Amino acid sequence: MRATTLAFTAGTALLVATGTASGQTTITVSTWGSPAHGINTIVWPTWNEWIEEATDGRVTLEVVYDLGPPQAQMELVADGVGDASWIFHGHMPGRFQLTQLPEFPVFEEFDSETASAAYWNTHQEYLAEHDEHRGLEVLGVGVHGAGQVFTNSEITSLDELRGKRMRVGGGVMGDVADALGVNGSAIAPTETYEALAQGVVDGAFFTREALRSFRIAEVTDHTLSVPGGFYRGSFAIIVNPDTWAQISEDDRAAIRDVSGERLSRLFGYMMDFYDERGLDFGEEQGRTSYELDEAQTDELREMVAHIPEEWKATVDNMGVDGEAALDHFHDQLDALADEPSIEADVTREPAD
Repeated sequence: MRATTLAFTAGTALLVATGTASGQTTITVSTWGSPAHGINTIVWPTWNEWIEEATDGRVTLEVVYDLGPPQAQMELVADGVGDASWIFHGHMPGRFQLTQLPEFPVFEEFDSETASAAYWNTHQEYLAEHDEHRGLEVLGVGVHGAGQVFTNSEITSLDELRGKRMRVGGGVMGDVADALGVNGSAIAPTETYEALAQGVVDGAFFTREALRSFRIAEVTDHTLSVPGGFYRGSFAIIVNPDTWAQISEDDRAAIRDVSGERLSRLFGYMMDFYDERGLDFGEEQGRTSYELDEAQTDELREMVAHIPEEWKATVDNMGVDGEAALDHFHDQLDALADEPSIEADVTREPAD
């Protein structure tokens, strides 16, 4: 078992990535959310407990902050700076096409836990073999909650959005913004608070959990929403292949048993939990909220109808049956809707 010491820039501690004299393997997890973000208060602590139990303590996680910005996480893991991380596919324009599958607006409500489980099963059935993650080990995927629009002035119609300067984060979110005629600016989640506070943008496409996790409720006063959201977002939890290879075959199998659909469910549950907290936090701040009526929702549906059709044409050229994959995802949403929540298996760390 190798022992690798990674040296980082000034102010960052030396880390032992994997291997100890006692035979324990420590997977260094690079995280880019704040300490209060659900990825750090729910996902990593819970998954770590699952892994430690499954491997009888031979494998454990160590979470490390500030190794790099959100958009750099895939390269950090590929280069071995961190052993594992979570990535938002939309942060890397042009690199990912297949992973847009769960992001399209569907104008109906479903929870992120179910969506993430459905996405994992669809990923394994249709997407994984095409290796868009370029050799990295994908142990889970996730879908965030319904993406809505948060602004510093009240907006009650699609027409009022046109021409607004809006934060977007990539992926289908950007395509929807283009269809709406807004002036989109690609801004990382961790930089959105400052962009709004300084007036660089008039608002942001974001999830309700961001009202609290990324402090968006402090710099916007209004929400424009649509049933099911304007978009969703696709994530993956990835591990460096060299790190993965250093773990014994038995322990890799044990980790897979507590990852995959189960880890994906955990990610989705976290998003649902923090969406509720974000919504409550926003209401405490006295926000106003407006939901598009049926006529406006139908108008939006027509405005974005071309987006999944263009995606299907793109992935068909990659050798993926896009229509079959989308149908499978929606079939899975229905099939898994009544499955019990993973809530009973979740560990929560203090968020504040």
